[in-house]
Parts: sequence; structure tokens; C-alpha cells
Amino acid sequence: MGGFAGQLVSAVLWLSSAAVSTWASHRLGMIVLFLGGFLIYPLTQLVNRLMGRAGKLRDGNALNGLATQVAFTLPLNLPLVLGATLYREEWFYPAFMVALGAHYLPFVFLYGMRQFAVLTAVLVGGGVLLAMYGPDIFALGGWLTAAVLLIFALLGRSVALREESATAQAATPAR
Repeated sequence: MGGFAGQLVSAVLWLSSAAVSTWASHRLGMIVLFLGGFLIYPLTQLVNRLMGRAGKLRDGNALNGLATQVAFTLPLNLPLVLGATLYREEWFYPAFMVALGAHYLPFVFLYGMRQFAVLTAVLVGGGVLLAMYGPDIFALGGWLTAAVLLIFALLGRSVALREESATAQAATPAR
């Protein structure tokens, strides 16, 4: 589905974290994003199953190992997010945006979807610009990332549905 389920789950997580950071505490909002990130994969699988989708590459696909490795790129970058946050708390969301954006880059090859290159550029560029020139609003990066992820979820779903429709029409014999 063009990454719809994963983007949707991630958007809800970032939205939740930004809301908690805005209306409760910055620290609790950070904890929501950090710990909630460990639930993205199982929740994505649940959403995929509820939509009647497999939610994984076909068995025997040579790229299954790469998918597993790509899944670990974000957690392995969290020490950098922590370091940036310890230096300047307002850099939590921008640093996380950069790490998340870098995590999406291999999806271009893995899933054959160029939209992930654009998502990478928006998140990495947005994180850097927000950290360097953005207003001093702690959760702004959280709110922006939630919106970007939701937009890309809907965009990816739209592209996937169009491709499925075109494939189905091509497979239907002419009368």
C-alpha cells in the first residue's frame, strides 16, 4: 500500500508525542516518541492485516535481509539524537527528523518507490533548517513531522492503488 500503514502509525506516534510535549512536558513527549517507536512495527503489521494486506516482502525475496537491517538504522542513530538533545533540548525533534529521514532513504531501493527519496529530503532538510533557523518552539518539529508523515501515507496509498488498478486492468482480457 505504498507504505501507508507504517507512515500512518508513525504519524500518529509523532502527533501524540508533539501533543504531550506541548500540553504536558517536553520530557514526557520525548519518552512517548522514543518508547512508542518500538511499537511502530507491530502496530504497522496490525494495520496491514486489518486492511487485508500481507505487510511484508514475499518469502524468498532476496531483499528480506536488507529490510531487517534497514529497520535497525533508526535505533542505531538514537545516540546522536540523545547527544544533540543533551547539547540543546530544542534540537530533540529536529535531530530525530534527520535520523528518521536518513532511515527512509534505503526504502527507495528496497520498495522501488521514489517518494521515499522526497520524504528523506523533506525530513532531513526540515530537521536541519528547523534546528538552525527555526523558532524556539520545542514541539514544532514533532507537529511538522506528523503532518509530513500523514501526507506521505496518503500519497503512497494513492500511488499504490493507482498501480494496482492499472495492473488489474492490464490483466483483464478485452471483450
